[in-house]
Amino acid sequence: MLDFGFAEDQWRFLDALWHRESGWNHLAENPSSGAYGIPQSLPAHKMAVVGPDWRSNPETQIRWGLAYISARYGTPERAWQHSERVGWY
Repeated sequence: MLDFGFAEDQWRFLDALWHRESGWNHLAENPSSGAYGIPQSLPAHKMAVVGPDWRSNPETQIRWGLAYISARYGTPERAWQHSERVGWY
């Protein structure tokens, strides 16, 4: 998280978000949408930009998820707030 420029106080939002999305299970797959992994990437293969092992490596998934949150929301807190409003991030 710190490598992505997020302050330590953002941990609680990231933990809550990914706990709800996947339970931090790197093999979690949504059967209806195909979202996959810890961050529930949709489509799942987008995580391949970080590494070819995206299906099985939690670190690859986390790195992709942190980059996604940074680019789209700026912080885990903002991603969490969006998820609270609309049910996804």
